[in-house]
Amino acid sequence: MPHDTPLIATIVAGLGLAFIFGALANRFKVPPLVGYLIAGVLVGPNTPGFVADQELALELAEIGVILLMFGVGLHFSLKDLLSVRAIAVPGAVVQISFATVLGVGLAWMLGWSLGAGLVFGLALSVASTVVLLRALQERRMIETERGRIAVGWLIVEDLAMVLALVLLPALAGVLGGEQQAATQSPNILALRFDVGVWGVLGITLAKVVAFVVLMMVVGRRIIPWLLHYVAHTGSRELFRLSVLAIALGVAFGAAKLFGVSLALGAFFAGMVMSESELSHQAAEETLPLRDAFSVLFFVSVGMLFDPTSLLSNTWPILGTLFIILIGKSVAAFLIVIAFGYPIATALIISASLAQIGEFSFMLAGLGVSLDLLPEQGRDLILAGAILSIVLNPLAFAGAARLKPWLEKRAGNVPETVEAVPIGPATEPGEVATITAVPVKDDEDAPPPPTKMTGHTILIGYGRVGSLVGQSLKAAGIEFLVIEDADKTIAKLKSEGIETVAGNAVKGEVFASANAAGAKRLILAIPNAFEAGQIILKAKTTNPEMVIIARAHSDAEVDHLTGLGADKVIMGEREIARGIVEQVMTSVSPANTPTPETPPAAA
Repeated sequence: MPHDTPLIATIVAGLGLAFIFGALANRFKVPPLVGYLIAGVLVGPNTPGFVADQELALELAEIGVILLMFGVGLHFSLKDLLSVRAIAVPGAVVQISFATVLGVGLAWMLGWSLGAGLVFGLALSVASTVVLLRALQERRMIETERGRIAVGWLIVEDLAMVLALVLLPALAGVLGGEQQAATQSPNILALRFDVGVWGVLGITLAKVVAFVVLMMVVGRRIIPWLLHYVAHTGSRELFRLSVLAIALGVAFGAAKLFGVSLALGAFFAGMVMSESELSHQAAEETLPLRDAFSVLFFVSVGMLFDPTSLLSNTWPILGTLFIILIGKSVAAFLIVIAFGYPIATALIISASLAQIGEFSFMLAGLGVSLDLLPEQGRDLILAGAILSIVLNPLAFAGAARLKPWLEKRAGNVPETVEAVPIGPATEPGEVATITAVPVKDDEDAPPPPTKMTGHTILIGYGRVGSLVGQSLKAAGIEFLVIEDADKTIAKLKSEGIETVAGNAVKGEVFASANAAGAKRLILAIPNAFEAGQIILKAKTTNPEMVIIARAHSDAEVDHLTGLGADKVIMGEREIARGIVEQVMTSVSPANTPTPETPPAAA
């Protein structure tokens, strides 16, 4: 049996070192992704010792990008995408243009050609899909308005970069590089004759539109149907396989047949699948693979970095970082403010875009191969990517610190208002007297505290939480819900259920539910680690509170019970109890005691 296994060696070394350095980073209160990047540097060609296969690492990272964008698509809808087009399209175009101009300026200072400057500027203008989405997910912002704007902005950037990658070979001769045929396209539907620059642009746009139409018309019918068909087979293994096959297959087909990026193809596959009732299950099935492969993405980025470039290109690297962290972030901030959004939203969008990634590497590689971009430019792009990814958490921290100062400075800016009637109309057809009441449009502001006492706090209103809530409502038990998904919050408010918006792990959110005066706490969320943190807060705030939680394994039951939960319900055990009770009821006479059923969780 051959032992030359570069794929296995790359995965083992990448994940193993990523775990070690990620754990160390977490121990020192540094984002784990910093540890993943360091792991990549250590297995890369620029450091002594073991060298992983760089090409394999990049392909594994692409799988991570596909699965991550597929997961985002599962929580997105066409309506969400269209709702932010007014800000995402012009915002992304203006921000890309501004960053490109700054890149051209830095290239001119370094003595490069205009073509090199354009490639360099474009590479600095586009944010990393993985970094942006990971940052939003960690802050639970994917389903918020800010998250939708950021994802819509990202999609517009992806489309712009797809066009750039297609057009660069055709324009290389004009820009001072090696001219290539306009038809040297990586997909099999490319025309095999020279159609000129405008022809290439038209063909590219037509293929993108064709792909979107195909997914919206055909995909919306076939993909949900296929998912339901597989679910009815009763095989969890087949269901998981179908989800992965659809995600990877659509992404690969989109790239090969239509010239669309893998990430964009995966996003549309997820968005189409989101219309199925099984989308939540699909998201859960792909989560472990998404996490593992996104880690390999950061490892692959670290492998590209040469630490010695920090000494040989110090000032150019600082200039590159200035464009990434300051230049395009300021542009994004001003654009969002110009469209009338609050300062908090503008800061989050700015911090999200303050890094570069996958498309930047692709543009750099293409620029060098076309003799447009010098190798120094590629090194600067790689260094800028590494450092901006490492510094991105600091960008979010800086945004949080800047928010109160900027809001204070902008105190003379009129607040958003809504018309509130203060008196009834006196005659038919007469408009009631109204007054303008400021509307607080700030997702970061602590939610107002509830006036409830002796109530029940229900955390999470998904498939389990909604059933619990309906039963509490039917029984007349006073309760409120803590939830962080915008759509669910809107539904709860329409039903007249008091809701605290936010993540219950945050102290100010939990405090707003008046935990000190509550009678019981029900944790309907599936995440045992997060539930454990909430239990600790609850016991500290109100030791007398009765806590009921859910779990999926005996280990989770022990974990939550050990932290102070009074009752932990394990789903599988309760299903077994229900089945046994039904069986015993059907075989036992009415006056015969039902045999003992499996014990419930402590």
